[in-house]
Amino acid sequence: MKSNPKHMVPPVSRDRIISRFPKWYTPEACLQFKDHFHAQLRTACQQSTGTAGQVSNKPSVQRDKMKISKVVVVGDVYVGKTSLIHRWDTAGQEKFKCIASAYYRGAEVIITVFNLADIQTLDHTKQWLEDALRENEPNSIFIFLVGTKKDLVSDAVCKKTELDAIRFANDMQAEYWSVSAKTGENVKELFFRVAALAFEQSMIRELEKTTGHMAQIGTENLIRLEQNLMEIPEGNNQESLSCC
Repeated sequence: MKSNPKHMVPPVSRDRIISRFPKWYTPEACLQFKDHFHAQLRTACQQSTGTAGQVSNKPSVQRDKMKISKVVVVGDVYVGKTSLIHRWDTAGQEKFKCIASAYYRGAEVIITVFNLADIQTLDHTKQWLEDALRENEPNSIFIFLVGTKKDLVSDAVCKKTELDAIRFANDMQAEYWSVSAKTGENVKELFFRVAALAFEQSMIRELEKTTGHMAQIGTENLIRLEQNLMEIPEGNNQESLSCC
């Protein structure tokens, strides 16, 4: 019986293959200092594919067998959330929809975004994070604080703003990154970092559940990133959130 082509997973583009554990942006606000994937995960990859870290591109893999890592992207209006996602996902996505608290549930990664050229948007990131964490377990989720539009500020302004952002990140227990969707600076590196951390955590949990059995890494344990966007309207009334 032939598989439904609608459920086929397209081959992984070569520029999306992670061959080593992605490095952090700055050691002052880093989630994990490591150069390699967890030893247990590397062993499982070798057993499943014969090559550590290799991901199967077989067209027989179906979407209904994929393990999804849900990534929620939140922040004020015009901080660059949509541009950031579009810069990464050039294949295109369906139109972003308004989301309610239910869409926060089950997130494995929260990316809270602010504009490096507008310091007020940094102040609002804590409220966004609180809203998202209200629907999730704080100890089971990765948090990223991302400053966008790096191309719009001078190096001096960027460094000054980053000092404040790193303090925010440490309070949030988040990892900090500065990026530019316009130039592409650090965008690929950020999403590689997000994908690697989410994949490792997801697979370690899977391996713990399947002790004594081989986890099918590269087939049923692929990761797809989802993005959900919410915004605070300009003029900023923290109590009156509205969808984009």
